[in-house]
Amino acid sequence: MWETPRTRYADCNGSEASEDTEMVVNVGGVKQVVCVDLLHRYPDTRLAQLAARSADDASDLWELCDDYDAREGEFYFDRDPDVFKCIIDLYYYGEVHMKKGICPMCFKKEMEFWGVDVDFLDECCKGGLNEVEEELAQIAEKVRTILHNDEGTASASMGKRCQMFLWKLMEKPESSYLARAMAILSFLFILLSSVVMCVSTIPELHVYDDGGHEMENPTLEYIEMVCIVWFTAEYVLRLASAPNKVRFAFSFMNMVDFLTIMPFYVVLVLTHLGTAVTELASVQQGVQALRVMRVARIFKLARHSSGLQTLTYALKSSLKELGLLLMYMGMGIFLFSALGYALEQSHPDTLFTSIPQSFWWAIITMTTVGYGDVYPRTTLGRCNAAVSFLCGIIAIALPIHPIINNFVIFYSKQRVLDVAAKHEIELLALRSKEAGAEQRQARQPIGPAASLWGGASRVPQNDISMPQLQDGGRGPPIQICNHN
Repeated sequence: MWETPRTRYADCNGSEASEDTEMVVNVGGVKQVVCVDLLHRYPDTRLAQLAARSADDASDLWELCDDYDAREGEFYFDRDPDVFKCIIDLYYYGEVHMKKGICPMCFKKEMEFWGVDVDFLDECCKGGLNEVEEELAQIAEKVRTILHNDEGTASASMGKRCQMFLWKLMEKPESSYLARAMAILSFLFILLSSVVMCVSTIPELHVYDDGGHEMENPTLEYIEMVCIVWFTAEYVLRLASAPNKVRFAFSFMNMVDFLTIMPFYVVLVLTHLGTAVTELASVQQGVQALRVMRVARIFKLARHSSGLQTLTYALKSSLKELGLLLMYMGMGIFLFSALGYALEQSHPDTLFTSIPQSFWWAIITMTTVGYGDVYPRTTLGRCNAAVSFLCGIIAIALPIHPIINNFVIFYSKQRVLDVAAKHEIELLALRSKEAGAEQRQARQPIGPAASLWGGASRVPQNDISMPQLQDGGRGPPIQICNHN
């Protein structure tokens, strides 16, 4: 062990340090010479407190550093030297910058160790730290939900367990093979129903009754009925097993599910009321509108596709960019349609009869669709059209990059959440196996080899660490960082 610590001050008690007083700090094998006056600028930091203390009492120094070499006047810290190079900038520049390649959460813990407040971190680096903290909060929430569901299932009553089993079966395809099979079966029914709806519009498959009135094809109607029965049973089971039924009923995707089921039963009720009701023009138009609502069932695919869900979340987070796009397009449509109407009035065969009618031309021109049903005939009108579609390309291209970035960010976060949930489930299974092994080991006599591992550190709730030997172990347990 090193000798009794002594500070490297102008006098032994360190009460009056000269202007040129320096302190040698060894962080992870990298030495750094720091002027004491610089450290006193931030008295709440660890180095400033260390510089203010006397070396006469060794216990005071051991609270702030890992070791001290009295001969060299060197304080030793078993910390990351790369992070310390960023921390030391605080005393010179008054702010801290985080280098690339360093885990933001590890950097935050190092700042807490050195007594540096997070507020000293520059704004350019706070964004990455806040983003990682939000991501960890989402992972923790998902893991907490998994643990709560597992613990609640074990301690709940038989009826509650059946409800949670049914909920996982219908809503959590990753929970079991049976739940995955149910998700695949539901996906196939959605595809089958969509195909039947499209095929039913083919004129060759139309069927007419004795009076010459068009009616549904019996085969297609039977397949549609089977699909509706499946959708109804699925919706009822999901509603019955939902933990919060009000929230379930008013969620967007569940409202879509209800709208895809409801038209079938409304048409069925109207049919049983008799021909006098169904022959009314208003009723026929309503029935036709209800049949068109079957198109909404394609949105049911979003429940089984994480990619579609991520796209929805990305669009929600990009409402500002989408609003800017609509504003640019709206201004351009109004401007160029008005110019087109004014420039085309001199031509006798003009197709621009009014500004509202010119809106259609401006829309298809700025979006580069160009149907050709409305087009300018004068030279100035054509120049106006050229400028309009160039402005349309620019207006559409500008917000695309932020929207794509939002999609990539949400997709990456979703993958991280899924992987974290999968690892947590595996960790729970490992803990149960270890608990069973400990119970079996407790019934057997412990030998010398077993006592070596008897003090191995257990896996904590939030951190993942390797076991540490009780005797002969070297160094702290290995910590696995799951953050980028």
